[in-house]
Amino acid sequence: MDILPILSTLKRHKTAAGLIVLQIALTCAIVCNALFLIFQRIERISADTGMAESELISLSLSSMARVENPEPQTQADLAALMQVPGVASATLTNQYPYGRNSNNSGVRIEPGEQARSRVVAGHYTAGPGLIKTMGLKLIEGRDFLPEEFVPGSSLDNNPNPRVPAVIINKRMADRLWPGESALGKGIYVYGDQPQRVVGVLAELPSPNPGSQDENTLHTMLMPVQPSFRGGTFLIRVAPGANTEGVLKAAVAKLLANSPGLRRVARDQDTLLQLREGYYRQDRSMVLLLAGVCVGLLIVTAFGIVGLASFWVQQRTRMIGTRRALGATRGQILRYFQTENLLLSTAGIALGMIGAYGISLLLMSHYELPRLPFVYLPVGALVLWTLGQIAVFAPARRAAALPPVAALRGG
Repeated sequence: MDILPILSTLKRHKTAAGLIVLQIALTCAIVCNALFLIFQRIERISADTGMAESELISLSLSSMARVENPEPQTQADLAALMQVPGVASATLTNQYPYGRNSNNSGVRIEPGEQARSRVVAGHYTAGPGLIKTMGLKLIEGRDFLPEEFVPGSSLDNNPNPRVPAVIINKRMADRLWPGESALGKGIYVYGDQPQRVVGVLAELPSPNPGSQDENTLHTMLMPVQPSFRGGTFLIRVAPGANTEGVLKAAVAKLLANSPGLRRVARDQDTLLQLREGYYRQDRSMVLLLAGVCVGLLIVTAFGIVGLASFWVQQRTRMIGTRRALGATRGQILRYFQTENLLLSTAGIALGMIGAYGISLLLMSHYELPRLPFVYLPVGALVLWTLGQIAVFAPARRAAALPPVAALRGG
């Protein structure tokens, strides 16, 4: 179809055409960035931590009186938990994903306090069984040996504690020793003696999963066993067991396991409940941005329908003349669709520039990554499709006008 007559007509309606172009441009700019943020949030929410999340529960205890030597009570608690029906394994850890704690340490690969830290890593300390309890997978090396564990109290006020081993995640191994095996390598976190890498995990999730901060990508596990006073019990239920029921039974068992010592249970949650709360704001953001996108697209669609309907009324004589000269219904329909395509294309071109500008603004104020190029053609396709759908009904009414009625109406 010859677009010169269409352009000539649009020049006579500059204000209306300009307004719809600006509306499409604004919608394109916002929708492209909103789609990017939505998919970012969805990717964060659906990220796999590598844990058996549906089988995990966390439980913390507080004592009402000071306990000078909590290690024996801690061992008795772990033994008592294994007697609870439905408990497959249990351990104590200083932190866990989706929890309230976030412990990190600088990691050196050279001795001396003055040596530069190569990375900051999430610092897990736990007793035996954390890897099994969390359902993690070793891809190199082994788990800790019984003789490698040290009680957490042995580190208190000790400037040079001896912790012989460490297990790290693969991302940290690749960062510290790219292209090499990490097994047997030494890092310095505790004292002036190295902790030797004895294992590499495919995943050891950060206490703050989904963060884009590089420091949260590197994690390590030390064989330092916390006591019940400073750690959290992490319990894995057996397949098929009722998680809520096991949690209640575990709480009752632990509270009855310390005669003469009054304790209270706190932070009683399944990991799925913790995950639900952890990502609540992200889900709200997804719904909000999706609502903004839908609202903008609806307003833009109504704008296109309204403008096309107005122009059909204004051009009744032109339509009748073209029909009288032999134009078919299909040609009239394509005329309005082509006109809308031109307006949409102009708006989309401006919108892509606006989308890039908004992306730069978000990068400077919220430390977000640059808008990937792929979202621009996606936004363009959405708006082209929307424009053709929105203009179809007015264009079809124009094409249905009989020549005589159209000329009489003019």
